Order: sequence, then C-alpha cells, then structure tokens
Amino acid sequence: MALIGFWNWLFAHMGVRLPYGGAWFLSQGSFILVICLVLMLSVAAVILADRKIWAAVQMRRGPNVVGPFGLLQTIADALKFLLKEVIIPSGANKVLFFIAPLISVMLAFIAWAVIPFNAGWVISDINVGILYLFAVSSLSVYGVVVAGWASNSKYAFLSALRGAAQMVSYEVSIGFVMITVLLFAGSLNLSKIVEAQQTTGILAFTHWNFFSILFPMLVIFFVSSLAETQRPPFDLLEAESELVAGFFVEYSSGPFLLFFLAEYMNVIMLCGLMSILFLGGWLPPLNIVPFTLVPGIIWFLLKLSFLFFMMAMVKAMVPRYRYDQLMRLGWKVFLPTSLLWVVLTAAWVLVFHHHA
Repeated sequence: MALIGFWNWLFAHMGVRLPYGGAWFLSQGSFILVICLVLMLSVAAVILADRKIWAAVQMRRGPNVVGPFGLLQTIADALKFLLKEVIIPSGANKVLFFIAPLISVMLAFIAWAVIPFNAGWVISDINVGILYLFAVSSLSVYGVVVAGWASNSKYAFLSALRGAAQMVSYEVSIGFVMITVLLFAGSLNLSKIVEAQQTTGILAFTHWNFFSILFPMLVIFFVSSLAETQRPPFDLLEAESELVAGFFVEYSSGPFLLFFLAEYMNVIMLCGLMSILFLGGWLPPLNIVPFTLVPGIIWFLLKLSFLFFMMAMVKAMVPRYRYDQLMRLGWKVFLPTSLLWVVLTAAWVLVFHHHA
C-alpha cells in the first residue's frame, strides 16, 4: 500500500491526477513484479548454495569456475538450457506436454501471494491464508501427473503415479500440522499467526511455536516438505536407477527449466512457511538492542536460509528411502501422530486459553 503514495507523487509531478483505483493497480502490479524478479534471482542463489553445501559434505569443491567462486554457474546453466532445442516425443500430446510445466511454475508463483515477508509486506493479506496455501499445494500434483501422461513414456507415467500417491499422502499430514498451528494462533491469517508469537519479554524466541507443544509438528512439517517437493531422501519420482529421470524425462530446454524453477520456488516457499508457522516469521529472537534494530525482513530471510540449509544437509547425508518405506512413514507414522496432536493441541488451548 505504501507504493500508492509513490505512484500518486510520480503522476502528480507529470501533471496527471491518478485515480485511487489506478494507483492501487500500479502499486500491486509493481509489488508483484518486484517479488517475482527477486524470487527468480533467489532461485539461482539457492541452487548454487544447494550444490556448494552438497559438495562440502562430500569434501568436493562444487561450482568454482564460472565467475568468482562459481557465483555465475547457475546463470550459465540457465542460459545453456534456454539455448538448447525443445524436443517433443513423436507420440506425446503436444498441448498438454507444454501446459504441464506452465501449471507447475504458475502454482509455484501464486503460492507466494499470501506469504508475509514483514509486517504489512504481503501481496494479499487474506484471512484464509493457510487454506489458500493448502489448496494451491494440492493442485501442484497436476503438473506432475499431466507431464507424466503427456510424455507418452512408461517411465514418466510411472513417476507421475508415484508423485500423485506421494504428494497426497504427505499433504494430509501437512494439513493436520497447519490445523494445530491455527488452533494456537486462533486465526488462518499468516500475519496474525506471526503476531500471535510476539511477546514483550526479553527472550522473545521462547514464545515461538517451536518452543511449545507444537515442536513435533515442526519435525513432521519439515519431513513432509521434503516429500512434498520431491527432495532427497524422498525423490522417488526421479529415481535414476528405476525411472531414468522421472516425470520430466522427455523434457529439455525451457520446459525442463520451468520444472526446475517450480521445484526450488516451492522449496523456498515451504521454508518461509515453516519460519512463519513455527519460528516467529519476521520477529527477532530477543527483544533487546541491537536485535530490535534489524529489519524484520532480515530475520525472515535468516530463518528461511537456516531451514533451507537443513534441507540441503538432509539431501547430502540421508540415503533414499524405498517406496514402501516412504508410504509407510506417511500413512502409519505421520498421519496418526499429527491427528493425535490436533486433539492434544485443542485440549491444551481449551484448558490454558493460549490464544486469548
């Protein structure tokens, strides 16, 4: 909303009176454009960090040739993909073949509409932000399924079936985890959930959901996020020894790049969501100087970066699960545990009036 004043001032200097509707449209449009550009650039940084962390764990150098310390390696890889030829299998459904990566990347972008980066820094501060994210993440399976079916490849199709089963299985647990958090906060609005973790005490971090009875839910959410985004050790969709490269085995050039972009944007989004739900979002860990002088966006990015670092370490150290182990963990461990925690959280809130 602060950008409305900027556009009014700019048009006033040009001698044009801008109506409120036009100023609001330009304000929202410019804010969305900036966020989209920052997200795409951050994906390049995150991919480089992922490769560097993986290399360090295995005592390798990682990307270190293109640009200083290999900083331009991801950009070079992106340019290489864009310059390659787009190859379409002769038996593929050409329309759905191109629609699938567009579905994935579009859903990855629109999920960010309700993520607050700081107090008031959100595209759409709707009251049902959690439900919105739950709906968008549930739809993301369509990109995988459509890609696997349209490719006319048995490997891609088997990967798509695995993806549908895997994402549905862990989506249920994520839903119950979100219910426990909204019971604590008393709101579905993500900004209100962060504000519910605020306190005037010096040890501000002790009021975060991470340091409450919701700690097991953070563990379940973290592991379920790995499965939801097909990150190791749950990358059964892309098991090279079984399915060559998974649902995008027939993709090349730009369409493949879109799938890659969507995957990492979802990873960053889920890390940001975890920091909002459990780690106080943009709130500082201590309510004393100099912590309170640091802008909230910095704290949000630091927490997001820490969670991504943990995801990268899991990728580097934990061996891949078998598919039956993956499904057993989701349905026989996470689902009953998260369901039990919903009941326990509801009882806790009822007795101690936590959100009052």
